[in-house]
Amino acid sequence: MDPGLRRDDKMRGRSMIALIVFLPLLAALIVGFSVRFISPRVAQAITCSAMVISAVLSGVVFMDFAHIAMSHEGWRSLMGAHGLVHKVQLLPWIVTGEFTSGWTLRVDALTAVMLIVVTWVSSVVHVYSVGYMSHDEHQPRFMAYLSLFTFFMLMLVTSDNLVQLFLGWEGVGLASYLLIGFWFKKPSACAAAMKAFIVNRVGDFGFALGIFSVYFMFGSVEFDTIFANVAGKEGQWLTITCILLFIGAMGKSAQLGLHTWLPDAMEGPTPVSALIHAATMVTAGVFMVCRLSPVFEQSPDALMLVTIVGALTAFFAATVGLVQNDIKRVIAYSTCSQLGYMFFAAGVGAYAAAMFHLMTHAFFKALLFLGAGSVIHGVSGEQDMRKMGGLWKLMPVTYAFMWIGSLALAGLPFFAGYYSKDMILEAAYAGGSVGKFAFTLGIAAAFMTAFYSWRLLFMTFHGTPRASHEVMHHVHESPPIMLRPLILLVFGSLFSGAIGYNVLHMVDGHDTFWQASIGSHAAIEAAHHVPGWVPFSPLVMGLSGIALAYLFYIRSPHLPKNLALKFPFIYRFLLNKWYFDELYDALFVRPAKRIGQRLWKFWDEKIIDGLGPNGAALVTHLLAGRTGKLQTGYVYHYAFAMLIGVLAVVTWVVGGPS
Repeated sequence: MDPGLRRDDKMRGRSMIALIVFLPLLAALIVGFSVRFISPRVAQAITCSAMVISAVLSGVVFMDFAHIAMSHEGWRSLMGAHGLVHKVQLLPWIVTGEFTSGWTLRVDALTAVMLIVVTWVSSVVHVYSVGYMSHDEHQPRFMAYLSLFTFFMLMLVTSDNLVQLFLGWEGVGLASYLLIGFWFKKPSACAAAMKAFIVNRVGDFGFALGIFSVYFMFGSVEFDTIFANVAGKEGQWLTITCILLFIGAMGKSAQLGLHTWLPDAMEGPTPVSALIHAATMVTAGVFMVCRLSPVFEQSPDALMLVTIVGALTAFFAATVGLVQNDIKRVIAYSTCSQLGYMFFAAGVGAYAAAMFHLMTHAFFKALLFLGAGSVIHGVSGEQDMRKMGGLWKLMPVTYAFMWIGSLALAGLPFFAGYYSKDMILEAAYAGGSVGKFAFTLGIAAAFMTAFYSWRLLFMTFHGTPRASHEVMHHVHESPPIMLRPLILLVFGSLFSGAIGYNVLHMVDGHDTFWQASIGSHAAIEAAHHVPGWVPFSPLVMGLSGIALAYLFYIRSPHLPKNLALKFPFIYRFLLNKWYFDELYDALFVRPAKRIGQRLWKFWDEKIIDGLGPNGAALVTHLLAGRTGKLQTGYVYHYAFAMLIGVLAVVTWVVGGPS
């Protein structure tokens, strides 16, 4: 903070940041501990009000940093000026031996962007849930879970050290388990929640090892200490450390290999899908890599791995999205693909572009998910696009919102995705051989993204209605409480790209906004010097994908079926998601079940229960019964036992070994 600021301004700045983070927690605790007797209306009012206030304050913080970046001068504000980093020390947290870890809220440009993304999208989801969950009997519990999830995400993005970040990291994992499995009477929801929790633990184990490795190398987990001493730390150990950290990011952000939990998370209520997939949990991995960019910059091999995994994920998820029939699963695989873009942007050093796409993606992906929720709400819970069609006249507002989200996702001018996705692809092309590999797969994914986005639109809203007459008779537009919050997301999908492009200084490569937040900005500068055809490639691919989807699903709707029959293996391969679930089931799930079965049958039944009529349990019961008879309740019995004990001790002392 600027030392010249008045004391009142400093206190106001600290209070503002603390309120942003802890208001959702306070709301979650109030509602959560009174869930048995609080009314749904009161629970909704408390949680929504806390989130809206947090979102407004986050906007103030972001505008402060944006003003500093745009003005190129130290503007005295609540947040400070020249340093562009502000810390609020709350309390000492872990102090043991030489290891110390405080609880400090760190706010810089990177955090300011994440605060906007998390609080604004979460606020929309909270208000939207008032309408979407109106018929659910457990609304207070749901609202408490949403606020708790948001708090842990805010803890993650405001962390000042790796241990504090890990607290938020694990917190969002726990809250996601609660939200995905919210409908706990539904077996598929319980299975999806368990799957998300277990797969994330695989990545989190690598992340924990990475934190241990960082402490071993630097003697600290504080970001400032790590960044100040990372120069010259090149070597195999640093590369291993970065790879371990990236494994954690792969799990949380559903990269290829640890992605299988993300589509199954669709079993939760649609607001959960929007919150997890758009702006919060899945972007944690991208945020972590960008936050630790000074460390990753010292390991070219680790960055190359990040680039390759991100590019493969973008391509893989796009191919699977081509043939999915569940409206939410199509959007889920789209999320997986877009996360791949963010990672290969970070891999080629374009961290600002990765964060820029994270911000724009949050708006249009939340809009698509909540728009899909509006469709599901309007067609009585149906999610299969093959049973929809012809809805645009009956749901015109939802239809318009889905068009805007799809245009932004496809990256058409001048929607949000146009600016951020193009910057990523240009930076990738300028990033050498591995960058060109990522560019090639990214361009292919851009074509497929446009195709499956318009496939979703055409199958859902156009053509002949394929639902039953009874369902079509009850189709209706969603209530205002669900549609009005989406206007904020519409605004973000339309304008966040253009605004961000200027605020973040993407045009001329200036890095004022990101000063002291992320590492090298050379990749952004290099992106401005690519051949002229490179910036036009995403647009050409996007328009081509839309044209092909129009041909397949409007002009000649028989073509998709003919191709599926002509190439059945490819169709089944993509429909079954490259058989990753089947492979993991064969390699891990079934062997684990067999081991458990054998331990149960052999150890539990034959060893533990096999000793006598009822095994060890019977023996324990008999011994306990005999011992219990010693407790007679007569004082002289106890005195006699004490006397025997004293005699035994005296005998041992006098006559025992010297």
